[in-house]
Amino acid sequence: MARKSGPTILQEEFYPSSAEAERQGLHDLEMDDARLLDLDADEESPFLRGQKRVSARRGTLPKKTANRLLWSLVAAGVVCTAAVAAATLYRYGERSWRFRVESSDNIEVTGMQNVSKAQIMEVMGADIGRNIFFIPLAQQKAQLEQIPWVESASVMRFVPNRLKVEIHERTPVAFARVGPRMFLIDAGGTLMELSSKHKYSFPVILGMNPGEPLSTRAPRMKAYAQMVRELDTGGAHYSQDLSEVDLSDLEDLKVRVNDPAGDVLVHLGSSDYLRRFKIYVSHAQGWRQQFQKLESVNLRYDNQVIVNPDIEHPAKTVALNPASAKAAAAAGVKPAALITHIPPHERAVPKPAFELTEEKLNPKAAAGVTKRPPRPPRTRLKKIAAKRKTTASAKKAVPNGKQPLASSAMRAAKSPTGSGGQKPSPAVAKSQTSQGPSQ
Repeated sequence: MARKSGPTILQEEFYPSSAEAERQGLHDLEMDDARLLDLDADEESPFLRGQKRVSARRGTLPKKTANRLLWSLVAAGVVCTAAVAAATLYRYGERSWRFRVESSDNIEVTGMQNVSKAQIMEVMGADIGRNIFFIPLAQQKAQLEQIPWVESASVMRFVPNRLKVEIHERTPVAFARVGPRMFLIDAGGTLMELSSKHKYSFPVILGMNPGEPLSTRAPRMKAYAQMVRELDTGGAHYSQDLSEVDLSDLEDLKVRVNDPAGDVLVHLGSSDYLRRFKIYVSHAQGWRQQFQKLESVNLRYDNQVIVNPDIEHPAKTVALNPASAKAAAAAGVKPAALITHIPPHERAVPKPAFELTEEKLNPKAAAGVTKRPPRPPRTRLKKIAAKRKTTASAKKAVPNGKQPLASSAMRAAKSPTGSGGQKPSPAVAKSQTSQGPSQ
């Protein structure tokens, strides 16, 4: 319906008549039916052309991308601000005197018992005067663990200028005799210097050689721990009676028992230590009564006991030097372990400067069994006297008209004191008295 060109708008233009409204309604229904038919056709056949899309007006940059860019700019700003702040703090911490370790008082050490403060400061002393942020904690920790008594260590820094060192020391389980020196040894085989702060009641381990690696000592210490564990089973505490343990042969562990009647070397083999040691404890007194001297017992073989087997093949041990022996005694080493055991047949015997006869070794026995010289017959003495009388003019006369005899025994009988000023023997004196009346 065309609009009129007049200045006024009639009511019919706003409110159409009923007939026209009905026509408009029918037209709308036909349009709806047509749309429904199109939808049905779309559902039935996917090859029909789709409806034309209406493009919406958009900006030049999507909203999601714009949000991302905004957040990126904010994060970049925060990072830059933090970097500037960190650089400022780093520069301040690097150059400020507040973060320098002034003296040893700023280094706190805990856990020391056998390690001295001097040993710790030998490692940490180089950090005095340095900035706390530039101290290599891992390197200092590794150097501290090189100290024999230190099993593990930790180094921590505390702002502004304080260091804290925590020490965990090794636990000794025995003494170890290495050459002419004495050490303490832990379960892993690490050797440590003797400590004057504590006194221990450990046995001394033999069989450790100077310069050998830790991997060699570790299996020996494992065998030692197993033996001590078995000997102390059930509260027996037999390990306290041991003064030495020889670990040179893991197939035959030898222990020296600190017996009041005399120390004894006992072979225990490589297993079943408690049963074999009980055999020694129950039979030691009887063996001492049966044998003159009980020095060693071999119990490593089942159902067989060998007494004194080490007399033929003794073990050689280097003697301790005096300083190490004194320190070992102060640390609690048993006196029997401080003695270097040398069998009697290996002791050095000086060679004789001259040969000693039986008479010189035992003069009393030789005098008791000395036989008297045979008594010369009287007829022989008479002939000798007559012959000497005929030659008296050619020889010098002597008192009582007697000539010197040819034998040394008769020369001694010539005078009361003999030619050497000594009294004659009883046999010579008797022969002299029997000669006088016959002349």
